[in-house]
Amino acid sequence: MRKKRHEEHEDHVDESWLIPYADMLTLLLALFIVLFAASTVDVKKYEAMSQSFQEVLSGGTGILEGEPAMLDPEDGSFVGMTDEPEKEEADDPEEKAVEQDQNKLEKLQGRIDEYIADEDLDSYLKTKLTEEGLLITIKEAALFQSGKAVLTGGAKPLAKQISDLLVTDPPRRITVTGHTDDRPIKTSQYPSNWHLSSERALNFMTELLNNKKLNPKLFSFTGYGEYRPIDSNKTEEGRAKNRRVEVLILPYNVEN
Repeated sequence: MRKKRHEEHEDHVDESWLIPYADMLTLLLALFIVLFAASTVDVKKYEAMSQSFQEVLSGGTGILEGEPAMLDPEDGSFVGMTDEPEKEEADDPEEKAVEQDQNKLEKLQGRIDEYIADEDLDSYLKTKLTEEGLLITIKEAALFQSGKAVLTGGAKPLAKQISDLLVTDPPRRITVTGHTDDRPIKTSQYPSNWHLSSERALNFMTELLNNKKLNPKLFSFTGYGEYRPIDSNKTEEGRAKNRRVEVLILPYNVEN
């Protein structure tokens, strides 16, 4: 009889410990899910997901007893999962300013392209909008005789028209650069292509600055000789493209 009672007693072992054990496993699972989600989502999504788990597991309180549900640090409201789209972050003021300036340069490019078309100068002048600014490329034939740095008579009216297009409000920084092909030059006046390209850039810039509406303080020039070609020097056509003067109109975000 005693043996039977003992066996009946063993059949009814207290299993109440299983409840907190299961709760602990559930909480651990929720914790690992939240940690995994936090590694791939931003802070707001993490907070929203945490709040969702807290409400499901503990009826609106934190995981630990007595801990309040998570609040939004900005306005103190409860963070929860909603179907509302996230608000886009405000545009960076600096990026917005750069974009607006780029639009202004595009309009200026349109004015210059219109002038080029009206004067039938497409074969001599080209414009290109780059990250560095608005670039105006002028072929040698429109400005100089071969191997010379003195502006031709027809180049001066062209320089006057371009100078008028360079007047902006507020004024912009402008650089003028001279380029040659790779055929060597060695004369008493121009010992090298460095000298020839620099002299051409200086003379053209000087002609531009005859326009008193332009500020000389914002201008600079340099000569690159044959060292920055835009085409092959193995053909006459390529060499003709490389012999050029470039006028770069800089964005406003470049410090003066």
